[in-house]
Formats: sequence, structure tokens, C-alpha cells
Amino acid sequence: MTTFDLVIRNGKIVTATDTYIADIGINGSKIVEIGFNLAGHETVDASGLLVMPGGIDGHCHIEQVEADGTIHEDDFVSATGTALLGGTTTVVCFASHIPEKGLVEQFEDYRARGANSRIDFAIHQIITRTDDKTLREEITVVAERGAAGLKVFMTYDDFHLSDGQFLQVLEAAHQSNIIVSVHCENYDAIRHLILRHLEEGRTEPHGHATSRPASVEREATYRAMTMSELVDQEIQIFHVSCPEVAEEISRAQSRGVKVTAETCPHYLTLTEEALKYDGFEGTKYICSPPLRTQAQQDGMWQYLRNGVISIISSDHCGYTFDGTVGKGRHGRDADFSLIPNGMPGLGTRMPVFYDAAINSGKLALTDFVRLTATTPAKRYGLYPEKGTIAPGSDADLILWDPERVVTITNDLFKSNIDYTPYEGRTVRGWPVKVFLRGTLAMDDGSLLAAPGNGKFHKARHR
Repeated sequence: MTTFDLVIRNGKIVTATDTYIADIGINGSKIVEIGFNLAGHETVDASGLLVMPGGIDGHCHIEQVEADGTIHEDDFVSATGTALLGGTTTVVCFASHIPEKGLVEQFEDYRARGANSRIDFAIHQIITRTDDKTLREEITVVAERGAAGLKVFMTYDDFHLSDGQFLQVLEAAHQSNIIVSVHCENYDAIRHLILRHLEEGRTEPHGHATSRPASVEREATYRAMTMSELVDQEIQIFHVSCPEVAEEISRAQSRGVKVTAETCPHYLTLTEEALKYDGFEGTKYICSPPLRTQAQQDGMWQYLRNGVISIISSDHCGYTFDGTVGKGRHGRDADFSLIPNGMPGLGTRMPVFYDAAINSGKLALTDFVRLTATTPAKRYGLYPEKGTIAPGSDADLILWDPERVVTITNDLFKSNIDYTPYEGRTVRGWPVKVFLRGTLAMDDGSLLAAPGNGKFHKARHR
């Protein structure tokens, strides 16, 4: 009988297609065998626990350089520690494309920053300009060097591309066989609505939601899909916030457009009412697209069940609440248009989504794994090393206690970011052990993986 380096025994294994009780035999960093009564030099009893693939968060802003030279406060050490504590073993984050620096230079600079990661990582490359060198040379190079995809914005002053520029990026991506992910909101409509709000004195945080209604997200999503259809280029719609947008995507998919979509736990568990909290408190919940109504939240679940939305990401974008460099960088009396957009979510992504989806009976356990691990791995060129439990795959595994009840506080995550939008929320279901490539990386709330433990994963493009 083979004796493995490590055996995880008697757990209920959950993949995107199956649930069953078995042992997992691991040698080094890889799963070697799944069976019964396996022998190991080390064994871990997972009786009563779910054993799932390590989570893959495909949309994380970590230590990202902005156009004004500032760097996101949540660095690789902090953010990936938070990820581990919440059951995530791989993140896909963003290399910037700031002025006067080349695309390849910025990709390699960001890859070097990732050397401090506690977990494995891949990189999306943002595109903010369409000069000849970017389009004809550098997109090809970053694709060859393993970028998981390109990211374009249809809004924000420093990032947005015109329709013509977007088409140029789609054509370049098509030539390099790399996916394009899109932030879909109508830039000019938002600018118009913000101006009207400020003229009317509507400066409070809730103005963020009313100045970015679902219609501006729906229109931009339709436009992005139309342009992708012209070029026959696959796109991914990031952070779908409401059923109106999901329905547009469903219609496009039904006519053969190559489009997939993700959403985030905050669109399934929080509403725009949080933006009405007194004073500066509401700024904690400013993100784009904004939080929507309860009715819109309720309408989202059908699109997770039918596969129109196939990925759950965090869109982790942490800004501190206290002090003068995060949410308060323009003062605590600043109007909503000056507040940095984004919320932290890396550590809470899986527990909050699990509680909302599984404990309510809205989704099955296999759906949970499909949405949080398997489909992201496939979408970003990381499968089958990541995102599944099978011989030959990396031994990235979560031991999940489905009965553990936890009241979320920010102190749980040891983060550079000083708040969580889920402070005080009680959930049932929590990761108790996390293995990264066969090594115990998190044990009952204790971080064991050191900075630098993570590896860059080069995406394999179709």
C-alpha cells in the first residue's frame, strides 16, 4: 500500500459536480489519489467537515498603483492573509496602466510586488490607452507572459475608453487569444447625473447610488456586448449588480454572444439603504456599480442558478475609513463624488456567500464550489491545477465547518483595512483549515503561510 505524505480522511468532498465521502492522498504539492482507507505519514481527520477546493477570487485590487501615484493601502502581505482566513488560496489582481509607463514594464513591476503574497496569484492587465505600441506589441507580450486577461473601464476619468478605443482593444485581444473583462457603466451619463446632484445640493453618500442607476449599467453592458459581437471576442462582465443587467447578458448569451459574468456577495446581501447611514458612515458602502434595492437583490439569485452569472468574486478594493488617506482623503465633509469607490471583501467573500446561498437553500453545495473556485479557474486559465479536487491538481483545499457560527468583526482578518461592511453580521459555515499546495496555510484562525509563500500562475489561454 502506498503511504502518502498527507491524507485528509473522512471528509465530505465537494466539487462543482459531486459530493461524496472519501480520503485524499497528497504527495508534495499535488493530489495523487482519492479513495478509501488511504495511509499517510500525516493524517488529518475531516469527519463532519466539507472538503472543498481552495477559493479563487478573480477580482481583487491589491497594492495597485493609481494614476496619481498613490498605492492601494491593502498590500500583498495583508490582503492575501485576509484571503486565507476566509478560505481563498488564489487571487487574480490588477496591474495598472498609468501614463508614461509601458504595459510590459507595469505587468512585470506588479508581478514583482506579488513576491510578498502568502497565496498563489495571477494578474489581469488593465488597459487605459490605445497607442500603437500597446495595441500592436505589448498586449501580445503580456498575454504570452501569462496575464489572466485584460481589463477595460467604460467609466472613471482616469480609466475609461471610448467605444472606438474599446473596439481596438477587443481586436488586439482577439489576435492574442486573451479574454477582456469590462467595468460597464456609461461615463457621460454618470458625469451628467453627478453634476445635477451637486447643483441640487445632493452631496450625501446615497447620491452615489442615485447618480449611477441601473440604467447606466444596463446600457453600457449592452454596448460592450454589441462591440464584442462585432469582433467575435470573448468578454467577461465584471460585478453585475442587478437583474436588469443580468437579463441583458442572458439575451446576449442566447443569441451566441461570447459573454460570461460575475457578481459579488455585497450585491446579494447588502442594499443601498446602507448608504443612508448617518454622516460619513455611509461612505463605507460606496462602490461601483453601487448597491441596489432589496427587490433587485432578490432578483439576482435566478441568474446564479441558471448559470447566466457564473463567478462570485469579491471586487476587493479596500480603503481605510479612519484617517486621511482612504475614504477620508478629501475630508470627512466631501461630497459623494470625491469618495474613493470600493469596499473590502476578500476575507468575507466565501463565508458571507455560503451563508446567503446554502443556509437559505437558494443554491446547492456544488453550485457554491462552481461559482467560487471551479469556474474562475477555468475562466482565467488556471484549471485543472486550481479549482477542483482531482488527481494531478494542486492540493489547495479548504476544510469547512458547515455548523460553525461566527459573528464577523474586522479583527478576525488582521487587515490593513480598518473596517468590514459586514461588521456584526452572523454567519453559519466557516473555514477551519486551509491547505495551499499540500501545506497547512491557515489553522483555526491562525495564519501559517508566510509572506512570499505564494507563486505567480501563468494563465494558459485557449
